[in-house]
Amino acid sequence: MSLMLEPTAAQVKEEKLYREMGLTDEEFSMVEDILGRTPNYTETGLFSVMWSEHCSYKNSKPVLSKFPTKGERVLQGPGEGAGIVDIGDDQAVVFKIESHNHPSAIEPYQGAATGVGGIIRDVFSMGARPIALLNSLRFGELDSSRVQYLFKEVVAGIAGYGNCIGIPTVGGEVQFDACYEGNPLVNAMCVGLIDHKDIKKGQAHGVGNTVMYVGAKTGRDGIHGATFASEELGEGAEEKRPAVQVGDPFMEKLLIEACLELIQNDALVGIQDMGAAGLTSSAAEMASKAGSGIEMNLDLVPQRETGMTAYEMMLSESQERMLIVVEKGREQEIVDLFSKYDLEAVSIGKVTDDKKLRLLHKGEVVSDVPVDALAEEAPVYHKPSKEAAYYQEFQNMETPTPVVEDYKETLVKLLQQSTIASKEWVYDQYDYQVRTSTVVTPGSDAAVVRIRGTKKALAMTTDCNSRYLYLDPEVGGKIAVAEAARNIVCSGGIPLAITDCLNFGNPEKPEIFWQIEKAVEGMSEACRELSTPVIGGNVSLYNESMGTAIYPTPVVGMVGLIEDIEHITTQDFKQAGDAIYLIGETKNEFGGSELQKMTDGKISGQSPTIDLDVELCRQMQLLEAIQKGLVSSAHDIAEGGLAVALAESTFSGNGLGATVNVTGDDVTAELFSETQSRFLVSVKEENREEFEKIVKDAKRIGEVQHTPEIKITDGNGEVILQAGTEELETAWKGAIPCLLK
Repeated sequence: MSLMLEPTAAQVKEEKLYREMGLTDEEFSMVEDILGRTPNYTETGLFSVMWSEHCSYKNSKPVLSKFPTKGERVLQGPGEGAGIVDIGDDQAVVFKIESHNHPSAIEPYQGAATGVGGIIRDVFSMGARPIALLNSLRFGELDSSRVQYLFKEVVAGIAGYGNCIGIPTVGGEVQFDACYEGNPLVNAMCVGLIDHKDIKKGQAHGVGNTVMYVGAKTGRDGIHGATFASEELGEGAEEKRPAVQVGDPFMEKLLIEACLELIQNDALVGIQDMGAAGLTSSAAEMASKAGSGIEMNLDLVPQRETGMTAYEMMLSESQERMLIVVEKGREQEIVDLFSKYDLEAVSIGKVTDDKKLRLLHKGEVVSDVPVDALAEEAPVYHKPSKEAAYYQEFQNMETPTPVVEDYKETLVKLLQQSTIASKEWVYDQYDYQVRTSTVVTPGSDAAVVRIRGTKKALAMTTDCNSRYLYLDPEVGGKIAVAEAARNIVCSGGIPLAITDCLNFGNPEKPEIFWQIEKAVEGMSEACRELSTPVIGGNVSLYNESMGTAIYPTPVVGMVGLIEDIEHITTQDFKQAGDAIYLIGETKNEFGGSELQKMTDGKISGQSPTIDLDVELCRQMQLLEAIQKGLVSSAHDIAEGGLAVALAESTFSGNGLGATVNVTGDDVTAELFSETQSRFLVSVKEENREEFEKIVKDAKRIGEVQHTPEIKITDGNGEVILQAGTEELETAWKGAIPCLLK
């Protein structure tokens, strides 16, 4: 019980207590100017969370404005719970990605679980039925016991929440690099389906309408979670444990069903998830977006603990809660609807016309502040930006081809690198078949979920190679978007739009801010070129521990439309005798590559280059060939280069192998370079001529064989690599379980 007396407004100012909440001296005096007085303790708390980077984007807004956010299919861009894209037939796809990095660093199971719960609420608060979950994870190297603990617990948390709630976890990515040792990244994405008529927004319209609280009771978990997400993890991070929320997937399952029924009730005016900053953000944002105000009596808020203060209730980030606005006089309908699901729906306030957030507690007005000041008028900072010192050094370096003595041994070792190795240990813990609409399960280029009652399906992926971004943030940003689109195309889909999670270090350091600017410029250019607007996302800054920043990691979540399930394509070879093609020429590009990291123990030099015109042209040509039924398998060539892609294309258990001939001067580059905009495809003999007419950059390099082995010859016809596919697959599948033992 906290019955301690709260500090007075004078104490908040004199003792500079606002600093502990995350406000600077300048920001506190701005609040005083806005209010025309010194804010009390609760009001200071409201401003501190709403003006945190996590809620206000005060450091990143100037950069985020560069993203293209409109497109002919975009029905809802950034600014609501999730973005919405039209997929025809009066249906739309709703999706968003968000981070839960800091909570996962100190309480990995609950941090990951509540990250999943929160992103699901963002999607169903728009009126959509969640149909799939994906994630993007980053950890330090797996030879550390602490990293192993974080890795196991995060995966268990994602599985625990997703499996219990009955939404399939269908895809994602996991990468390992020493820079994430103290600050893992846990990004969760949710995809939902909606009919156009059911789209809802988080807006509090209609003066006199009733504000209702639905879902779980409010407790003391997650207080100041948004502020905690907006600072570096230093010594004593463990003490931040109270800032981590606790999830209940069974309650959320009931909440989804209740809210989807509520969407069909015309008494509903607006709905929003209580996410970061809890009741404060949902109330202030809903009122601000509608140009109205909200008055709430906090005595009526369902409370899990006794003696909660106004400050604690407003800043709690307890999970599984929604704020809704309903037509005055129809509250009982809503109470009855929610009681069917054993959930509380309580009237706690009303919509007003004065654009204020007024809070009553124990008969007193404990807060009276303008909603726009909270939601819209946070200061915006144009942070100093300075090119990172290492960048020119890397640009001026020659990036030599790593010395490889034995090609087979090198391929086996690459397949065992944690970032390349099979992630079966991870996704075997996820239920990816629940709801029975998953057509392509985890492990291929993109996951595919069919849209019931139609011939259509959705392809979805998360991507980002942060090593390239570290070496060259702008080029790396382009590659992240392009690779996501390649994965969608390889699955037979048309890339529609992206959601992004911008994970970076401390923006107050000019070199980090430069990374953010450059990465967003690169991503924006790729989004424009590939016609994939940004429809929402999240910024996660201050990802540093003990003063060391993570690599810049702007994760791209992309969804594509497969117009006919006949077009669905996977990466594994289908039958002996098919011709194997390489689309795109290979250059000697090893900066940031898996081979460079494996041989040097670090990365350096220039990242691979990318030409977006070439990228788009190849993607469109390949997609046309796939849609015409000419392609048996398609796989994006990524980490580890052609040799790894070739091996992965034989790992389907159907006993097929391949003979391939590489003719370039530099065999190591041909096999292991990570040149962009390349694909490995197989084509039936009878389709070759038509395929070659469409895909101009395709070059036949071999054919699929009955024998389960890979045999690669050089320009002189000499065998340079010969290995059984079973031996390669055993190395690839066993690497992560072996490290975890």
